[in-house]
Amino acid sequence: MNCWLLLPFMLGIPLLWPCIIAAENSKTEEVRHPAGSHLRIRRGWMWNQFFVPEEMNKTRHHIGQLRSDLDNGNNSFQYKLLGVGAESLFVIDERTGDIYAVQKLDREERSLYTLRAQVIDTTTGRAVEPESEFVIRVSDINDNEPKFLDEPYEAIVPEMSPEGTLVIQVTASDADDPSSGNNARLVYSLLQGQPYFSIEPTTGKIRISSKMDRELQDEYWVIIQAKDMIGLPGALSGTTSVLIKLSDVNDNKPIFKDSLYRLTVSESAPVGTSIGKIMAYDRDIGENAEMDYSIEDDSRTFDVITNNETQEGIIILKKKVNFEDQNHYRIRAKVKNPQVDEQLREYHTEASTTVIKIQVEDVDEPPVFLLPYYIFEIFEECPHGSSVGTVSATDPDQRKSPIGYSITRSEVFSVDDNGTIFTTNPLDRETSAWYNLSVTATEKYNIAQISSVPVYVQVLNINDHAPEFSEYYETYVCENAVSGQVIQTISAVDRDESIEHHHFYFNLSVEENNSSFAIIDNQGFIFLNLGLKQRRKQTLFPEKSEEFRENIFRYDDEGGGEADTEAFDIAQLRGSAVMRGRKPRRPARAEMRSLYRQSLQVGPDSAVFRKFILEKLEEADTDPCAPPFDSLQTYAFEGTGSSAGSLSSLDSAVSDHDENYDYLNELGPRFKRLAFMFGSAMQSKN
Repeated sequence: MNCWLLLPFMLGIPLLWPCIIAAENSKTEEVRHPAGSHLRIRRGWMWNQFFVPEEMNKTRHHIGQLRSDLDNGNNSFQYKLLGVGAESLFVIDERTGDIYAVQKLDREERSLYTLRAQVIDTTTGRAVEPESEFVIRVSDINDNEPKFLDEPYEAIVPEMSPEGTLVIQVTASDADDPSSGNNARLVYSLLQGQPYFSIEPTTGKIRISSKMDRELQDEYWVIIQAKDMIGLPGALSGTTSVLIKLSDVNDNKPIFKDSLYRLTVSESAPVGTSIGKIMAYDRDIGENAEMDYSIEDDSRTFDVITNNETQEGIIILKKKVNFEDQNHYRIRAKVKNPQVDEQLREYHTEASTTVIKIQVEDVDEPPVFLLPYYIFEIFEECPHGSSVGTVSATDPDQRKSPIGYSITRSEVFSVDDNGTIFTTNPLDRETSAWYNLSVTATEKYNIAQISSVPVYVQVLNINDHAPEFSEYYETYVCENAVSGQVIQTISAVDRDESIEHHHFYFNLSVEENNSSFAIIDNQGFIFLNLGLKQRRKQTLFPEKSEEFRENIFRYDDEGGGEADTEAFDIAQLRGSAVMRGRKPRRPARAEMRSLYRQSLQVGPDSAVFRKFILEKLEEADTDPCAPPFDSLQTYAFEGTGSSAGSLSSLDSAVSDHDENYDYLNELGPRFKRLAFMFGSAMQSKN
């Protein structure tokens, strides 16, 4: 077995330097060479490692020595160094085996080098020993200061935060070997930021140590230092700065800048007019500085609204003001934040207030009438210059200007300076019953100030018109009309107005002293009956004396339609007053007499009767108790019908050949032609 041996004599005992052997189950131990080399024996293997401090400033720094146990000192052996770094970083003395570092080493760049050593016999040129591998380690020195890699640091924390609130954590790093002593063990400290902040030495966590008010200072610069070697003497350090900003909380209530505001408003200003602004300030910012203004005394005349852009309070007119009624006002306004967190209520216990004095400015206003309109009454036919009524207007201003009055576009009325309206022309109610006037009031000190008021004049009626017949009457009467027979109905009208119906009284004029006719005055009605005064012949129409009546037949059964012939009994409709059964044909003489009687009947041509019939019809239509169908309304103005029955010859069973027509001579001149044609003289001639 070959070994590398170092044979210096220390206390007369030869030492091995370095030797590689194979031996099992051996104990591991480490022997430190005075030159700094180490000999380590591990389970039968023995290897070497050399240590060299980094950052050595010497041009040749001795690291250690390699020596074969076969080297007898006759200088016949030559040592060689192989591997990365050989001849550039490390060199070896070929005769002695001493190893040197020829350049400055940086552990942070490379901390370990693996090299090989070889020994050659110069006499034979052959290797005396196999290559031996060894390690050179660059030992760490504290040559790197701590560095903060995440800077710049910036943090935000709410103002008034309690002590101990975490703000931010800072971290530094050290490039030195953490396993080599305390070179990379860091501690943190606060160079700037007391007494508001503190830092944990081992973690770098920054915490609040005192409450801070953003309104006093809104940001802080904190300087942190990190030291290695746990802060012992000779330690290296690094620093960083942290910008800590305080965010706003609503810990301030708004306060008015001024305790008194003076504003003015014109009495002519309309409702909604902005008359001024008030302003409060809030030390908070953003939504915490939003304001809500209000009138403290609940004024009915003024109000305040908030401008959300400028946070100003705008005073507006809520109700029109009048200088003559009240020329100044004093109100109190208050301001508060609309939203406040419950934990911050203590800062908003009492709202800030201010006084607002408002002066009303007087303006020249037009006259004001005492009433919004006037209604007067005057009788027609009053003489010229009659008084109708008086209007009155006043100047609402303090100077109380005299008022002048005028009426525009009226030829019937005029007005004087006192506001009294007079007639200038006669009034006729039947021509115009109402007049709509406009009276203008003008201030004499300022004629530009005018106002108008409507005036309504009603012309009252007087009885200045005589009754008039409603139409021209031309009446005919047969020569054989019976006494008491109504031959004409006449009516009258009056152009004058009456609260009730007009009552007329009719009589025959004195110069018309005719004993053949009489007038029947129906008082309380507006029609008269003109009738025969004497009876010349027996009445031909006895049915006229029957009582006029209204015949109503009511059926509650609707029936089944046209095909249903048994739904109800229509026998009731076949009464003698309504429907007549078939009668045998009468002689022609009887038929002629019936026609004559019908010609003498006078129908209801008067407007009074037409009105009566229409009223009866309307009553039947609007009566809620009347049946909606199958109803018959009859009014017996036409009498009970002809007693002659049907004049049709379709069902005549009697021949006309034997009829005597001599009676036609008794019917008057109208039937003279018929009597000539059908009378006995005609028959005898035939």
